[in-house]
Amino acid sequence: MTCLFCGIAAGSVPAAVVFEDDEIVAFLDTMPIRRGHVQIIPRAHYPYFEDLPPDLSAQILALGQRLARAMKPAYRVKRVGFAFTGGDIAHAHAHVVPLHEKDDLTSRRYIAEDTVTFTELPALTPDEAAAVVAELKHGLETGA
Repeated sequence: MTCLFCGIAAGSVPAAVVFEDDEIVAFLDTMPIRRGHVQIIPRAHYPYFEDLPPDLSAQILALGQRLARAMKPAYRVKRVGFAFTGGDIAHAHAHVVPLHEKDDLTSRRYIAEDTVTFTELPALTPDEAAAVVAELKHGLETGA
């Protein structure tokens, strides 16, 4: 089976790309937690974030910080969440999410109810993706 994120990194799988260079690619999550939710991946395949070379991890973190500075004024939030995950796709990736609510990024430990139900997140339309890419690119370019 081919890795979805390797396909995005290679350009063979379409994505709404916010930033890319020789080492990393940042693109919109197709089922965002919040508007502006971005994933950052290394172009090279590393199954888990702990497999990343430290300098590559630092590049991902630095871009996450730049995106956070762009997201705060764009989405009128005080905080932006950054998390390396890997539960769904075995290709190291970080999520950068503008935080509007306390549970935008959370742990089961913070949920009081014994039974929690979830619904599938709505997918972005191409027009929504284009608008969000423009917002974030503008923030990256202006150093917001």
